[in-house]
Amino acid sequence: MPDTLDSSNPTADAGTAGSDNLVIIARQAILDEQRAVYGYELFDRSTAADAHTAASDAALLFNALSYAGSEALVGRKTVFINCTLESLSGAHLELIHPEKVVLEVPTPGASATPEEIAGHIPTLQDLRARGFRIAFNQEVLRRAYAAWVPLASFIKLDLQAFKPELAQPLVKFATAHSQAKLVAEKVETAEQYERMAALGVKLFQGYWFAHPTMVKAQTIRPSQATILQLINLVRKQAAVSEIEDLLKKDPTLSFNLLRFINSSGFGLSVEITSFRHAVMILGLKKLFRWAALLLTTSRNTGSPPAVGQTAVVRGRLMELLAAELLPPEECDNAFVVGVFSLLDAMLGVPLERALETVALPQPVVDALMHNQGVFAPFLELTRACESGDDEAFARAAEALHLSNRQVNWAHLQALTWAESLTAGE
Repeated sequence: MPDTLDSSNPTADAGTAGSDNLVIIARQAILDEQRAVYGYELFDRSTAADAHTAASDAALLFNALSYAGSEALVGRKTVFINCTLESLSGAHLELIHPEKVVLEVPTPGASATPEEIAGHIPTLQDLRARGFRIAFNQEVLRRAYAAWVPLASFIKLDLQAFKPELAQPLVKFATAHSQAKLVAEKVETAEQYERMAALGVKLFQGYWFAHPTMVKAQTIRPSQATILQLINLVRKQAAVSEIEDLLKKDPTLSFNLLRFINSSGFGLSVEITSFRHAVMILGLKKLFRWAALLLTTSRNTGSPPAVGQTAVVRGRLMELLAAELLPPEECDNAFVVGVFSLLDAMLGVPLERALETVALPQPVVDALMHNQGVFAPFLELTRACESGDDEAFARAAEALHLSNRQVNWAHLQALTWAESLTAGE
């Protein structure tokens, strides 16, 4: 169905998890001349907007792509993100596919010297060379910023910042000196819209079209100790298998990585469904950047919660049981089924919604959502091991032709393995 505006309802509710795990991102639509959505400007509403800093820029972009279910948030539309001049050199931009993001860059202000203005040009040129599109406001049309204008992909004209009679000369000047698309922003009346459209402006943003809407998402944040383990592994250039082992130990870490690498901002054309593939696609340099950003947006929650511990036991038990009966390549998927079977509890939202935010192989989804397919009997047996229901345990074990001894030994190994993971924390 076509993209439509909803200026009243959030696209997701907060669920039941704690408020510390709530990411709230406001988006305001940017429309084309047919009133279709061209893109969204995003604003962080999770915390008080005390200051706009390089750190808050990185957090907003990271949260938007990692947490807030990017399909619900922006779909395939262009994302406009406000930046500080300081954040333009930030390593977080290395994680983003340039074609997906427009960087809204402020001018330094009236007190800036010609040397200060010129000093930012190499950074802006480097961003353009890397494929990023840059948006400036109408201040860039001042004589002092003449060297910046050719670098603009968009110029946003704030209709509250200049008198109506200046609209025509501003549009004329911008059109003559740049290839930038013009965006009329803070459009609040039909008259303002018609005036700018008549001047040839093609993109519009403002309350006359839609107020910003809130998009909420629950996050599951790994413990800082686990993230630091990952960072240390990457820094010493550990083998992919060693990094994969750490991802297997923490369901929150692996969930965040798969969701991030499959987000629209990362720009991949195929879905990544295994931890090893994710590590290989991302590479050590980007994996380090991702882990560092995850560390800055996480909180030190101490020991993993009981539900996370149970998820790890399930994953390991399913992996061990699958090793008895399935080909080796299926064991990783069995582990994923076990770990992600408790995503609803970890996120505080229905499992179906949780699974919408991460790419998984169809057999994994079949087991989790429909209790069907090759992994379903293993999940049923794993749950029976937790329940203490002897009849259910016997039925599930018999269905897989596994003896009580085999299952009990695997369960003991899984419990021991999960306990060993947190002993060092």
